[in-house]
Amino acid sequence: MTTKPINPANPTGTVQPTAPSTPLKAPQPPHRHTFEMRFTSTPRGARLARRLAAVRLDGWGIPYGTDAHDAIVLIVAELSANAVQHGHVPGRDFHLRLQAAPDDRTVRVEVTDTRTERHPRRPTAPPDVPDAEEAGRGLLLVSQLATHWDWHPRPDGPGKTVWAEYAFPARTRRRTGEARG
Repeated sequence: MTTKPINPANPTGTVQPTAPSTPLKAPQPPHRHTFEMRFTSTPRGARLARRLAAVRLDGWGIPYGTDAHDAIVLIVAELSANAVQHGHVPGRDFHLRLQAAPDDRTVRVEVTDTRTERHPRRPTAPPDVPDAEEAGRGLLLVSQLATHWDWHPRPDGPGKTVWAEYAFPARTRRRTGEARG
């Protein structure tokens, strides 16, 4: 049996990986501002989605307290709450994606759940009765705040994606110079 001589610089004889000669670059998303995250399909997950969306929008130059910020955050809150309440499948999360268009004219909100058999219905105006139930108005709010909204089957598995786009009015369009993140 032959033995190799022990190298004092590397007594264990292991080989250390070397750094690649060309630095690796992360692929750039097609849109300048995109935020994606999975959340637990619980009320707590829906609240966290709303809060993180609010922080991200502010970082993108859509400041807290503006009509646009409040509207987009409300859209996120309603779609997330619907994913938790109507799209919940035990053990499965929901996915939030926020995307600001490169022209800074729209923000798209997408919420994906894993429930296949329940699809959102177009809202109708609730009866104008003082004792009318407060529940069931989420998509009505979304339809009033968003320029467009709809849903489509989830392409990579069971479920659906409900999306809404908020378009900035021309005079209040956010300025790209204000974006911070």
